[in-house]
Amino acid sequence: MKKNYSREMESVISSLDGKRPRLLLHSCCGPCSSSVLEYLTRHFDVTVFFFNPNIQPEEEYEKRLFWQRKVIDRYKGAVGLTAPLYEGGSFTEVSKGLETLPEGGQRCENCFLLRLSETAKLAKKERFDYFSTTLTVSPHKNAEMINKIGFELAEQNSINWLPADFKKKEGYKRSIELSAEYGLYRQTYCGCLCSQNNSRTLT
Repeated sequence: MKKNYSREMESVISSLDGKRPRLLLHSCCGPCSSSVLEYLTRHFDVTVFFFNPNIQPEEEYEKRLFWQRKVIDRYKGAVGLTAPLYEGGSFTEVSKGLETLPEGGQRCENCFLLRLSETAKLAKKERFDYFSTTLTVSPHKNAEMINKIGFELAEQNSINWLPADFKKKEGYKRSIELSAEYGLYRQTYCGCLCSQNNSRTLT
């Protein structure tokens, strides 16, 4: 039976008893982070980690980072941002030989692992209480796969993973509403050039 990661997140939040832990939130883009931040900032002190070497080309990376900043600016200093300089080599390495696979397969799993591994490492280094990701807000992303990776990395790095399926309870719908309200750019492909052939909006 599939786990209900949305319910698991609510259980974690209920256990906080009014405390506001520090959360390092990996974000793939501004639109996906919009509804996720709206929800999580009620319960956590959030810092966004914009680590996405999968985004190609570099101009697209900078464009998405620009709009990520626009979302964070709406919180008037209450949400932090860590954004490494662009480097696409690490993604090229983990996707080598997998370029022709369909979306959602091994290439995507390697990509999730790459990005969440760096998030977990930084969360441990900077002594955050939890780490998580906005990735599950998209209906095109496998929440089971993402949460499995998150829990494994949490165990390896001795830090708490915040389970989530942010698309639930109309989270994806809310992200679309907020994207329109904020006037955000919504990309039409996930990130890597392999996914660019897919013409539907993926986030």
